[in-house]
Amino acid sequence: VGTVVGMQAITRQASLSRIANAMVASGKGILAMDESNGTCNKRFAALGIPAEESYRRAYRELLLSAPGIGRGISGAILYDETIRQQTTKGRPFTQLMKENHILVGIKVDTGAKALSGFPGETVTEGLDGLRERLHEYRQMGAAFAKWRAVIRIEGQRLPSTAAVEANAHALARYAALCQESSLVPIVEPEVLMDGAHSIDRAQEVTDQVLKRVFAHLRMLDVYLPGVVLKPSMVVPGSETEASVPVEEVAERTLAVLLDCVPASVPGIAFLSGGQPDDDATSHLEAMNRIAPNAPWALTFSYGRALQRCALETWRGDPSAVRRAQDALLRRVEANAVASESPLSTTLTRVRSLSTMTSELR
Repeated sequence: VGTVVGMQAITRQASLSRIANAMVASGKGILAMDESNGTCNKRFAALGIPAEESYRRAYRELLLSAPGIGRGISGAILYDETIRQQTTKGRPFTQLMKENHILVGIKVDTGAKALSGFPGETVTEGLDGLRERLHEYRQMGAAFAKWRAVIRIEGQRLPSTAAVEANAHALARYAALCQESSLVPIVEPEVLMDGAHSIDRAQEVTDQVLKRVFAHLRMLDVYLPGVVLKPSMVVPGSETEASVPVEEVAERTLAVLLDCVPASVPGIAFLSGGQPDDDATSHLEAMNRIAPNAPWALTFSYGRALQRCALETWRGDPSAVRRAQDALLRRVEANAVASESPLSTTLTRVRSLSTMTSELR
């Protein structure tokens, strides 16, 4: 019995590793289209689009059916409503994705809720019943899942140790349950841009959070070659007036990653976190240019930074579908190119920057 169980574990790990590597394949990234219905409706309302299921379905079909989208997108993260929807011709979205060589992903957390006893901080919920939901999503064709933790910076007061630990532990429990169901977990600890904090503080907190996330992943024996990390980049708070050069954002982000992320993790798919579209692309390109031999793939898992132009072009108009798809494909192509590592240069300059983190502690 022990031999059979051991062989099953080895087989599962091999499958997880294969899927994780496919998700971060060179020149490809992940389309984050897992907005809740409420968030999607708010974005629609801002553009005069009716907040109705039929319009959400039409928009999602627009994204997934863009001609050739599979050339730059390895997988797409769906919302529960989306994974159950069909095209106008009655084909499940999951089938459309398979035909376009796009892996099916699913958001499985139920959102960030107030952390009792810690005003202004949250913990992401959704662990209750997760094993059963993961099994259902797996049966529906999902290959990976996503869970987002939210970390807020406020001066030296936030985040609290309690908030970091609670979210890190929840991410690890989610990841372990995913792998038990043969799904690759995207682990997303987002350090929010919101606020007036400096880039020094952003780097310090990002380093703290990633260290605790990986400590909890190891504690729960999560198989790291079967994990994709989705962190935020190290940028100053959105309320600051500071203008930070692209190269500095790239170098500081790489310094934290080199300090915190094990080489066994196959890839890092950054979230855009509210950055302007071009900034998110430029920062990704700079990281791959500076660190072509990084131990993990560096790619993207963007939502608004890929979709913004497409949504503003479409605005619910059926005659604008192709123009909106062209806008999406241009953003995908720009980021796909940015995710490819050049063949020259070394990590020497970046590794020297890893001392920044320890100096900030």
